[in-house]
Amino acid sequence: MERCAARRAPEEERRVRANAREYNEKFQYASNCIKTSKYNIVTFLPVNLFEQFQEVANTYFLFLLILQLIPQISSLSWFTTIVPLVLVLTITAVKDATDDYFRHKSDNQVNNRQSQVLIGGGLRQEQWMNVRVGDIIKLENNQFVAADLLLLSSSEPHGLCYIETSELDGETNMKVRQAIPVTSELGDTGKLAGFDGEVICEPPNNKLDKFGGTLYWKENKYPLSNQNMLLRGCVLRNTEWCFGLVVFAGPDTKLMQNSGRTKFKRTSIDRLMNTLVLWIFGFLVCMGVILAIGNAIWEHEVGVCFQIYLPWDEGVHSAFFSGFLSFWSYIIILNTVVPISLYVSVEVIRLGHSYFINWDKKMYCAKRRTPAEARTTTLNEELGQVEYIFSDKTGTLTQNIMVFSKCSVNGHSYGDVQDVLGAQAELGERPEPVDFSFNPLADPRFRFWDPSLLEAVKLGDPHVHEFFRLLALCHTVMSEERSQGELLYKAQSPDEGALVAAARNFGFVFRSRTPSTITVQELGRAVTYQLLAILDFNNLRKRMSVIVRSPEGRIRLYCKGADTILLERLHPLSADLSTVTTDHLNEYAGEGLRTLVLAYKDLEDGYYEDWAERLRRAGSVPEARDDRLARLYDEVEHDMMLLGATAIEDKLQQGVPETIAILTLANIKIWVLTGDKQETAVNIGYSCKMLTDDMTEVFVVTGHTVLEVREELRKAREKMMDASHSTANGFSYQEKLSSSKLTSVLEAIAGEYALVINGHSLAHALEADMEVEFLETACACKAVICCRVTPLQKAQVVELVKKYKKAVTLAIGDGANDVSMIKTAHIGVGISGQEGIQAVLASDYSFSQFKFLQRLLLVHGRWSYLRMCKFLCYFFYKNFAFTMVHFWFGFFCGFSAQTVYDQYFITLYNIVYTSLPVLAMGVFDQDVPEQRSMEYPKLYEPGQLNLLFNKREFFICIAQGIYTSVLMFFIPYGVFADATRDDGAQLADYQSFAVTVATSLVIVVSVQIGLDTGFWTAINHFFIWGSLAAYFAILFAMHSDGLFHMFPNQFRFVGNAQNTLAQPTVWLTIALTTVVCIVPVVAFRFLKLDLKPELSDTVRYTQLVRKKQKAQHRCMRRVGRAGSRRSGYAFSHQEGFGELIMSGKNMRLSSLALSAGWIETLRKKKGSDASSPDKAPKV
Repeated sequence: MERCAARRAPEEERRVRANAREYNEKFQYASNCIKTSKYNIVTFLPVNLFEQFQEVANTYFLFLLILQLIPQISSLSWFTTIVPLVLVLTITAVKDATDDYFRHKSDNQVNNRQSQVLIGGGLRQEQWMNVRVGDIIKLENNQFVAADLLLLSSSEPHGLCYIETSELDGETNMKVRQAIPVTSELGDTGKLAGFDGEVICEPPNNKLDKFGGTLYWKENKYPLSNQNMLLRGCVLRNTEWCFGLVVFAGPDTKLMQNSGRTKFKRTSIDRLMNTLVLWIFGFLVCMGVILAIGNAIWEHEVGVCFQIYLPWDEGVHSAFFSGFLSFWSYIIILNTVVPISLYVSVEVIRLGHSYFINWDKKMYCAKRRTPAEARTTTLNEELGQVEYIFSDKTGTLTQNIMVFSKCSVNGHSYGDVQDVLGAQAELGERPEPVDFSFNPLADPRFRFWDPSLLEAVKLGDPHVHEFFRLLALCHTVMSEERSQGELLYKAQSPDEGALVAAARNFGFVFRSRTPSTITVQELGRAVTYQLLAILDFNNLRKRMSVIVRSPEGRIRLYCKGADTILLERLHPLSADLSTVTTDHLNEYAGEGLRTLVLAYKDLEDGYYEDWAERLRRAGSVPEARDDRLARLYDEVEHDMMLLGATAIEDKLQQGVPETIAILTLANIKIWVLTGDKQETAVNIGYSCKMLTDDMTEVFVVTGHTVLEVREELRKAREKMMDASHSTANGFSYQEKLSSSKLTSVLEAIAGEYALVINGHSLAHALEADMEVEFLETACACKAVICCRVTPLQKAQVVELVKKYKKAVTLAIGDGANDVSMIKTAHIGVGISGQEGIQAVLASDYSFSQFKFLQRLLLVHGRWSYLRMCKFLCYFFYKNFAFTMVHFWFGFFCGFSAQTVYDQYFITLYNIVYTSLPVLAMGVFDQDVPEQRSMEYPKLYEPGQLNLLFNKREFFICIAQGIYTSVLMFFIPYGVFADATRDDGAQLADYQSFAVTVATSLVIVVSVQIGLDTGFWTAINHFFIWGSLAAYFAILFAMHSDGLFHMFPNQFRFVGNAQNTLAQPTVWLTIALTTVVCIVPVVAFRFLKLDLKPELSDTVRYTQLVRKKQKAQHRCMRRVGRAGSRRSGYAFSHQEGFGELIMSGKNMRLSSLALSAGWIETLRKKKGSDASSPDKAPKV
């Protein structure tokens, strides 16, 4: 394989000459080879090790290993560090290599696709990676576009071709591209081989909707636009073949320019642990310095008197140098405050959490046979800390399936009987679909529930006929008749497809089109209309029209568009009808349906001829062409007669509104970033309950200049600030301000707001001097919807929130246009939907439906965060309790770097004696069952506030560990000072003391893990009691006769454990140490639970009460009382959960009913520096 092109200097303009590889190669343009992988065989080992040693802990352990290899200071064997370090590095390297292997595999699959390239006058099969800028390639129907091409010619008339752009913008609808007239006739390879035109255009960029350039050929120049381009990632549809000139290849294509870089993702806990490791190392150095100074003083004052019996080691000539060597020896001994096993255990726990996600049957989609998949093992606990979700719309929130739901024709509303409960049951109507069997061309998948509309068609209602005639004519849909009567429509938008399908079923069947005609079968009769003009849709016009001539010679304009635009262009005679239709539109909009208004206008022949001539002249002048055309369109689209309105439902994915409602209650903000147009996105916002009519105001930002956008954002902030002086929901403005976690004053405002912003406005809002204003305005809103955004803008919005809010972000999408956003966010989720697998391949987690996000975050994420925090707290506690004993012992052993425990206990403590119980807790623990996690979303907030493991919790853990170590050392030391054995001999000896302290330590930390475990399983019991049994078994084995005879130099203290543990004094000492260490912890937790319970404590208590009530209820049934179905159901969770979702605003209060005040208190502590609020009564 050829190497992908290296990085080059940025271009100012691009020059491409057709069929001239030698000319184009002098510019060193990139080849069509793409590379998304990070390593190759040569660079893997050095680059991967470099990345791994960026982890502070790995560097720390490497440093310790080097120290242990120096004999003069090594007090422990080198294998205690090197084995676990190599294990950790190997496991991580294998995981990274596996991930990169799949990236290589994907790259090779794409790079080795075949393409037909025009070389030497003939077509030759070439791999994609061998295509070069300036090549002419041939595409056939349903093929992917290999590079960014200038369309030269196609099999369709006028050089038209049809493409699907779902890989680019997430839209599955068809789009039209057209070759410029001068090249559209170059349809055979002979003519194309002689084509030597030169394109001068803009340099590579990420703007999907813009292209500017000029074609120079035969001493003429021809302007080029985006309508002439086929972009890599598109698929050719409904076009037999086309030829294109490669303008941008490989990494220069707009798809790759928008793909973003693969970033190494780390959790906030990982970053905190790096900081803590540095602090611990500093603490370790301080302890080493203290003990080294003590050693130097002791050797100078006391040790010098015993040189005969305790001579200095070879090379040591002074007390100062002895202290220097002692410092390094103590660094090695005390390094177990952060053992390498911590990082091994963290990876094992994360792997377990990933398997739980993969095995979750409730996140399995049977329809698609797709399970949830954790594609990374490093981010699980971050799922429990998400504050912002950035979601794509099409295919993520919606199914991208449009359904013709209701319509209004001449003041009559149709479609109301779609209610399953039968809203008009008293009229004898039944909720059954309308029978379209009279129409042999009807689409069997179409469903409509109001038979009165079909009756109006059959009775010959002229308004209804004209209504459906408009739907059958006013569109840009392409029709393909595969067999007799089998029609397949390809529409530029799903809305158009739904409207044309509706007209088809009601008897007005669009059959075919040519550039100048449209053929419609009207109630069985074929009618061909002459297509005179198409006044196309754009974001400013918000409408489209066609002008047709009927077989009778009548010229009529048919128009459909947004109500805000069309209603003001109606003839005064339509005023009364407009009022009724507006009421219907309001009703439809309230149901979250997408509405369009339909109108028509008859044109006189003379006027049309004059208007058409002016239109032709305006289209031939390149200067201000768009403005001239817009004025002519506007002129003819006036004084129209109203026909009615349509209402289309964009089918949401199952469970989307409920999921958004629950995630909102969990204090997660959801932003929708979509490439779709504004009206569509806003309608979906209402459908999924992100936007509601109860909101104080929905701000729409549509400015085209920097000043306009800045002004619109300023007005939005002013309105919100004005409202902030009043109270909302019983809280004063100041109180809300002080309880806010974020510093922005705007985020404490009263009322609910939403922000809708267009892509061209967002481009200005993301500029450096305005991004903070935009972010403050957006974060003050409950919902944010960004429309018409490019893939790179999606990533920029995510990066903006990451940069200023320091909050955990999650991006979710299903198309290639979402890849950049998914890579940028802390957590990327891919939905395996209709738009390929690019989003899944780039994601950290994947599943098939948006509703599974609720379970991923509230159950798996919350549990993963809880487990990891409890694991870390306990791990630091047990290791400080273990290690600090050496520090206290240093003051009683002449600071000689002598250890309390033997080296086998030191080696096995973190590997065998205490590793499995804490692993079991880290993998299986849970505070409340999964149903309660979903029922009480407020349980999610501690993760967002980072309450369970932070610097404060860390210091509490090490304080408890140091307290335990003090008691662990000084209680046995005090007892052993005067204690005797049963035979009267002195009990105090080094080995007996070591066994007593070690046994006390193992028992105390085992009792502590029992107290910390909130969810007991058989595995927890087995690991805790098994670890204790393993400790005693190994202890007795190491002091046995057998090992002494096999290894007399290693196991010299025969029978010490048996003799020591046979003494009642020793067991009393162990019991006293355990009680004194554990009782304060139990007392503190009891008082905290009783005086200041957390929400999870209250939920657990409520669960116990419910269990008792159910038990009492079962007892009542057993004694013969008739059980009431209603009373039995009163304790069912599902009923409460259903009401929680459906109860609207009350939902917020009910989810907080169980003692959520502790969260608010903590929010106030973490809030801004505002002054303390006056006490305000709470509702």
